This record gives sequence, C-alpha cells and structure tokens, in this order.
Amino acid sequence: MRNLITDVGGVLVGNTQDIKIASGTTAVIFEEPAIAAVDVRGGAPGTRETDLLALERTVERVDAIALSGGSAFGLEAAAGVAASLAERGRGFAVGAVRVPIVPGAILFDLLNGGDKQWGRYPPYRELGFAAAEAAAGSFALGAAGAGLGATTAGLKGGLGSASARSGRHMVGALVAVNSLGSVTIGEGPHFWAAPFEQAGEFGGLGLPQPWPAEALALRHKALQAGNTTIALVATDAVLTKAQTKHFAVMAQDGLARAVHPIHTPLDGDTVFAAATGRVPLDDPINDLISLGTAAAHALARACARAVYEASALPFPGALPSWKDRFGRAR
Repeated sequence: MRNLITDVGGVLVGNTQDIKIASGTTAVIFEEPAIAAVDVRGGAPGTRETDLLALERTVERVDAIALSGGSAFGLEAAAGVAASLAERGRGFAVGAVRVPIVPGAILFDLLNGGDKQWGRYPPYRELGFAAAEAAAGSFALGAAGAGLGATTAGLKGGLGSASARSGRHMVGALVAVNSLGSVTIGEGPHFWAAPFEQAGEFGGLGLPQPWPAEALALRHKALQAGNTTIALVATDAVLTKAQTKHFAVMAQDGLARAVHPIHTPLDGDTVFAAATGRVPLDDPINDLISLGTAAAHALARACARAVYEASALPFPGALPSWKDRFGRAR
C-alpha cells in the first residue's frame, strides 16, 4: 500500500512539469482499457472527450486519462498521451486502425508567475507524451505534474492522492487542487478533510479546538486568478458504465468535504471514474454504496494531501505552501 491511486490494480501514473512555465501534466495509464465515466459539477470546466463517456455512447472503455494545467492550451496534453499509447499499439480498434481513447480535463494556471509566452506551439502535447512515458506505480505529490502551477485561496495547491480498501476491493483517488476556495479552515492550519485523515497523512492536526468563529466565512481567490479542481477515482471492481457513473457522482462529495466553497461558477470541478474490472462485486447495490463512500473519503484525503505536500513556486509574490506558513508540526 503506497496510499496512492496506483494501489488499484491496473493503474499507473506519470508526471511531467516545466518550472519555467509553472505548469505540468499528469497522465493516468490503464494497463488494460478501463470502464470510465465522468461527473462535472463546476460552472467553468475544460474537458476533452467527456461526451464519449455518456452512458448512451458506443465506447465504454478508455486507455488513459489526462489531467493538465494550461487552461484550454492544456487540452493538447491528451493528444500527447494518445501518441505515446499509439506507439505501443493501444487503442479502440476500427478495422486495422487503433485509436487511443484519452479523455482529459484542465485547470487554469496561466496567472501564477510562470512564462506562458510559448508562441505558436504550446508545450502541452509534449508534456502529455512525457507524462505517459513516465507512468509507474510511484509518483510525486504536491508541486508535481498537473499540480505544479495549482493554487488555492491563500495557499499553494498541488497534486494529491490517497487509497483505501472497500471490502475485497481497492479504491484510489488522484486530484489536482486548484480551487477558488480554501482547503483549510479559517486562517489556521487545520484541513476541512481532517475527519477522514489516515495515519497523519496531512499533519495529523485534527479539527481546530475551539472551532474558529471565522471558519464559515467566505474565503476565495481573487476572481481573476483562475481555478478548477480535476480528479480521478478508480477501483479494481467489475462495474458497468452506469455503475461507474454513479461511482463518480458519489466521489464528487469528497471535494465538498475538502474544499470550501466548491462547485462555484468559476470552478470547473470534474471527477472522472474508472473501473479496471479485476474483482467482481458480491452485491451490486451494497458494494457500490461502499465503493462510492470510500471514493469520496479518499478524494477528500487526496485534496488535503495535495496542499500539505506542495511547495511554493519560485516567483516573486507566489503563494506560500502550507509548510511555509504552518511548519511541519503534527
């Protein structure tokens, strides 16, 4: 157990980033095509091939998911992931041709101090290719991959992951937290996700005592700073496309448990879900309830880990990291 989404059998993750542009890409590669679905709750999403994931669409399985910075420019990252998979002979078979199926989502990190003057050719296709080539069982959290340029209200954002068991099944979450809202409570170090923390994975501070008077005050970024939290939850369970969709719906609640406010008109909150199909369900209803609950808890934990593990960008005026502001105290 790594406490990463790669604890789910058949899931690999690769990161690549460019500190000069203060942005990056994370590729999730499925060793075998996985049943996939998506749930979008924010008012300003940026996505690729999410229509394909609708229940009535023909293609049920995907080869990879691309998460990237770069706003609309970052959608090219999925093309780079697809190119890497095509070189391996992966993809949906259409006669003699194979087309890799790579849905993706992006977050807005264009105003974080990095050099975005890349001219005619944004770098995200190459970043996507490199991320796919780097996919493995272990990967960095915090200021890495799609989380490199991410920010939250008052603190550096980042890439987070967590995993959990749900009966005979494994569940994992991966998230790039770039929220309009805050992952911490009031002005202190405590995380909204504290009730779900496992083994001190994001500092072991618990909830604040006493509860701060300003805890529920609306705290968010400047409205022009750019936002969106993008995520994937995965399980090794055998699920249908409809069950995978409901798995994604339940998992979205993990964002609501970890970020305040969430699903705003200026966030694009998008949660993909994937089932690698290695362990059958014993009870289709009760097992799905357990899987969705575990996914929501894991996603909440992953959001807190993203901020806890992040480091500040090396630019004047960059937001501090959690550890810069609050130290490493447990």
